[in-house]
Amino acid sequence: MTPGTKRQTTRNRCSFCGLEAGPELKLVQGRTGRICERCCTTVSGLFIEQKGAPPVRPPEAVPKPAEIKSFLDEYVIGQDHAKKVIAVAVYNHYKRVFSRRTDIEVEKSNILLIGPTGVGKTLIAETLARFLHVPFSISDATPLTEAGYVGEDVENILLRLLQAAGGDVRKAETGIIYLDEIDKLGRKSDSASITRDVSGEGVQQALLKVLEGTIANVPPQGGRKHPEQQYIPVNTKHILFICGGMFDGLERIVERRIRSSTLGFGADIAERRHRTTDELLPLVEPDDLIKYGLIPELVGRLPVIAGLHSLSKEALIDILTKPRNSLTRQFAFYFEMEGVKLTFTPEALGAVAEVAAARKTGARALRAVLEETMLNIMFELPSRPDVEECIITDRTVKTKQPPEYVPRRLQRKAL
Repeated sequence: MTPGTKRQTTRNRCSFCGLEAGPELKLVQGRTGRICERCCTTVSGLFIEQKGAPPVRPPEAVPKPAEIKSFLDEYVIGQDHAKKVIAVAVYNHYKRVFSRRTDIEVEKSNILLIGPTGVGKTLIAETLARFLHVPFSISDATPLTEAGYVGEDVENILLRLLQAAGGDVRKAETGIIYLDEIDKLGRKSDSASITRDVSGEGVQQALLKVLEGTIANVPPQGGRKHPEQQYIPVNTKHILFICGGMFDGLERIVERRIRSSTLGFGADIAERRHRTTDELLPLVEPDDLIKYGLIPELVGRLPVIAGLHSLSKEALIDILTKPRNSLTRQFAFYFEMEGVKLTFTPEALGAVAEVAAARKTGARALRAVLEETMLNIMFELPSRPDVEECIITDRTVKTKQPPEYVPRRLQRKAL
């Protein structure tokens, strides 16, 4: 290679990463070197992190905790204590994000939601993001594996948030990520496994930096099948992570801890009684999560813990009727489009709640029960122009008997 050819090759490469310019990579020429767009983005993110420059909104724009809880009350029934905990944590998080003070470093307060399926963990996170007008994404922890194994990288969690933000990195960096099934990453025993735990402790280790705050290289095409793709640097310092899980069996760990601390002659008899899961989950401490199988470093990055209780029959009835987007209102909307009024008797609502509670999947079962109940009715109704009102009774829910139809009143002819 001649000296002239070598100089020409150098001019077509980035002085920082050494990548060659091409249709997919542009270079900016300086006085003594060149920089590509990828390195520009990375350096820009580093400067933002150093300055602690808060993006987008001023602190005054952050809703107060009471306002956050009030909005959650319109969509999420019950769980008052959990909603208060979350409202305060979210308020403090975004105050920290949008604050311009640099004299004190405040750690991020990610949230851990613990409770049985169908009690509103995902709904709370979705409603929060909608109220705050920030990007939101949902990811499942079960497909995640360590780098080098078949499965999803931890960075794919950030890719979904980036897609929800329309590709706007700066907007995504103030978003909310809900990571479900976090309990499935727990070790199955206290002793280290001889075989490689590629979807458990290894993934917990990979999550640490992302939860705490780092500049992660996100693959725009996802996965590991495109090693030549140019990664997008995303700063996770201001991203709020809300993790959720059932943590089946955690209540037994809490109960053993409580029982061991109340043994002896001076122990109160009332303290030795068997407590329900709903009584035990609010008493969860970090040590209980470590015994369950989460590593201490991960528990430390989820300082805000909120326990959600199971739903009673009364709560299920409230979910059917009270939220702004309640299921009964949604079905009533479909009937209104046919010019028919839909009415549920109190006994019918109680029957729906009873059938749903027996399935033990929380509020998720309500829609399934209503869909089964309303299927034949919604099939026949468009062909019944004579019906003015449809009344759903408990017999319609329990034994699939036809509802009570109120015939349409005949309009009097003008004399």
